Amino acid sequence: MSLAYVLDPLFTGAAHRAPEPHPERPERLVAVQDALRAAKLAERATRVAARAATETELGLVHSASYLSDLIRVVPGRSGWLDGDTYFVPGTWDAVRTAAGAVVDLSRAVLDGRFQRGLALVRPPGHHAEVDRAMGFCLLNNVAIAAAAARAHGAARVAIIDWDVHHGNGTQHCFEADPGVLFLSCHQYPFYPGTGAPEEVGVGAGRGTTVNVGLSAGAGDADYAAVFEQVFVPALRRYRPDLMIISAGFDSYADDPLAGMRVTERGFQAMAGTIRAAADELCGGRVVASLEGGYHLDGLSRGAQTLLAAFSAPPRAPDSAIAPSAEAGPGQAASPALSSATAEAIARTEAALAAVGGVPTPESSP
Repeated sequence: MSLAYVLDPLFTGAAHRAPEPHPERPERLVAVQDALRAAKLAERATRVAARAATETELGLVHSASYLSDLIRVVPGRSGWLDGDTYFVPGTWDAVRTAAGAVVDLSRAVLDGRFQRGLALVRPPGHHAEVDRAMGFCLLNNVAIAAAAARAHGAARVAIIDWDVHHGNGTQHCFEADPGVLFLSCHQYPFYPGTGAPEEVGVGAGRGTTVNVGLSAGAGDADYAAVFEQVFVPALRRYRPDLMIISAGFDSYADDPLAGMRVTERGFQAMAGTIRAAADELCGGRVVASLEGGYHLDGLSRGAQTLLAAFSAPPRAPDSAIAPSAEAGPGQAASPALSSATAEAIARTEAALAAVGGVPTPESSP
């Protein structure tokens, strides 16, 4: 099979469960597991054993002092690293295994053992900074995997973050690195406060950070426009060797932690677009790692769209870029693109133009 996945009992069990009610809970991955089993995951993908990331792998992104603090404070204990981010006795095993899962899938895809990967992991990671935990995240799973992929031979890695919250930690890890392209569409202004379109990277990394901040209430047509007008052109200029998706599903219309209006149809379009772009640009090499998503039905449906997109036969790159505006039987037509989204896209394009755009392989340092 060309698709591999990781889903471990550490993520569905009580190893990492808050001591009080909390949105980041094991039931999230139980719901994903049940939904993907119903979608015949075992017949469409190969399960890969999970293992904990090594301290050397974690150190590709996180500072030695931060890792030392985590090792001293977290294993076997309970507490809070900030107002949102808890730990319990099993947390250290869970977070290292989440990071190791994304690393191993990325390497397996680069080596050609599989073409695509699904890391069905928790807790999420994209808010974790080099030197601190934040927003439910202790270790930055996707950033660690991207850095490991670079060390494994990938010259250029693209990260596509469609979580409703901006991936501040991932951006800060790579904003000066021309070897990683970071693309994010997120609710803005919103938690964590970063992700303005003028944040385009620094130094040698100018042009490799792309932020589209969408207003609350954005839906399928808004996200489709971002992917079609901003993300796909950026990926075509950059031509990565590997794509990694920070796949958050908290832009779902009923998610309790945000204010977007994305439906299952919108997630289908996003997943299909990136799958098609990967087929066109990097031999289909793409890995998706779960981030947020706190409405169990929305998260489950989102995970099913990833499975469908990643296990489907190849198709023309442009065929999945945007959901059709024509309504099918029993479907409502897609709403028109909002003026706020058109302005957000224009602001991002202007910020990129001011630094010469996303670099091509030929123009990179």
